[in-house]
Amino acid sequence: MTLATAAAPILTIPTPHVDYQALLPVFIVLGAALVGVLVEAAVPRTERFPAQLVVTFGGLVGGLIAVVAEHSTRVATPTPGDGASVSFAGSLALDGVGYFLQGTILALAIVGTLLIAERSVDVASPIVASAALVVGSPDDRRLALSERVQTEIFPMLLFAVSGMLVFPVANNLILLFVALEVLSLPLYLMAGMARRRRLLSQEAAMKYFLLGAFASAFLLYGIALLYGYANTVDLPGILAATRASGKSDVLLYAGMGLLLVGLLFKAGIAPFHSWTPDVYQGSPTPVTAFMAACTKVAAFGALLRVLFVAFNTTSWDWRPLIWAASIASMVVGAVLALTQTDLKRILAYSSISHAGFLLLGLVDVTRKDSIQGVLFYLVAYGFTVLAAFGLLMLVRNADGEATHLSQWTGLAKKSPIAALLMTDFLLSMAGIPLTAGFSAKFIVFRAAYHSAAPLVVIALICSAIAAFFYLRIIVLMFFADPPEDGPTIAVPGWSTTVALTLGVFATVFLGIFPEPIIKLAGHMSVLVG
Repeated sequence: MTLATAAAPILTIPTPHVDYQALLPVFIVLGAALVGVLVEAAVPRTERFPAQLVVTFGGLVGGLIAVVAEHSTRVATPTPGDGASVSFAGSLALDGVGYFLQGTILALAIVGTLLIAERSVDVASPIVASAALVVGSPDDRRLALSERVQTEIFPMLLFAVSGMLVFPVANNLILLFVALEVLSLPLYLMAGMARRRRLLSQEAAMKYFLLGAFASAFLLYGIALLYGYANTVDLPGILAATRASGKSDVLLYAGMGLLLVGLLFKAGIAPFHSWTPDVYQGSPTPVTAFMAACTKVAAFGALLRVLFVAFNTTSWDWRPLIWAASIASMVVGAVLALTQTDLKRILAYSSISHAGFLLLGLVDVTRKDSIQGVLFYLVAYGFTVLAAFGLLMLVRNADGEATHLSQWTGLAKKSPIAALLMTDFLLSMAGIPLTAGFSAKFIVFRAAYHSAAPLVVIALICSAIAAFFYLRIIVLMFFADPPEDGPTIAVPGWSTTVALTLGVFATVFLGIFPEPIIKLAGHMSVLVG
């Protein structure tokens, strides 16, 4: 007698579609970061700086070329959005908004690297060679000039940029959290690496780390609640659950609120802004410039995708939160900046105010020109703030950078060029016509006016208030006599010269001829879920 045994069913595990070409920009930057770590381990200390520059610029430029090439093959079609898709089991969104933000982050990171590479202004570098060194101490004086150059910061920057590239294209909340941590952890270290004012820098790093960890906990708890509501952490899955789920909406709104806390913190939006002035002031100025530009682009990209994809149908529920955060940011940034006497803190509160202006582009999920306005604003603000901090590095006294307002008195009589450049950047931040800031504010305010006219009126009032502290700096530079012990203007090296040139060009070009970038932003204003 033969016993027939039934064959066990074969378990088939579906394999996700993996588009490695779509992640080529991230792989290039991440690979350059790993090479940078090997350079630190294998290359002699005196030769690391040029080697790290080659690796860092090679990775960033290569990543930018890869983004442009990828966009050309996927999204640049007669009908906008034809090339948009998802990959990695829906975890990554390959769309116009993602490519635009990735290209912006890489372009701004290149300018930020130019500022970090400065070696002519301070003694060797504004970045401390060792965390244990005190400026002017016997150990510091014994170091040769080539040994005072900090090179570990370059791989850290590349690791942070790799996280920033994933953050705005993450279509899955777990991947969003991982990208957030990858971009944040290097920044916590970079904030504490100032060569001068060591205690202030270390305090800034500690504040940033503790508050950042606290905000990450809120975000992770929000993800857990949203998973309990939707049984998925994919943004399209959450959107589908909001339309058909029979579960209590308490989980939805609690999770959404906690998730927004983490994202608003990273963007420096009130009332989650308290870290911004202290971290901007204590961090090395080139690191501050990098954070002020690139981190804001990545954070707003993630915020845009989460709100417009996962919570599209519940926009009437979260719009009041965006209204409140926008008003709080604009008022806090404009009013508290009036009381500041340190230029780095003034620019910090200015960034909070600009974050409030950017939120105007998120109040209406039905308008494509809202996304277009946010994208253009991020480009214009990013180049302007990088150049402003870059110029701040050049005004110095015996203790380092002269950041107190009184030290900028009569600067035009010592260096008319430096005063004119800073005037250009300040007028752009104030939104004066024929500057990039005016074009950016105009397109965002115009898009928001159709659905949030009162909010636009408040934004105009706050812009007028903010113009006062910008103009106060200009008046001090041009219409006051310089003090006898006033600061000197350092001669920048090639890297800072290139960075300032790019900043001036972007500020002027985007103010006089904004149409090409506006059209590009409009063509790429496509979000896929």
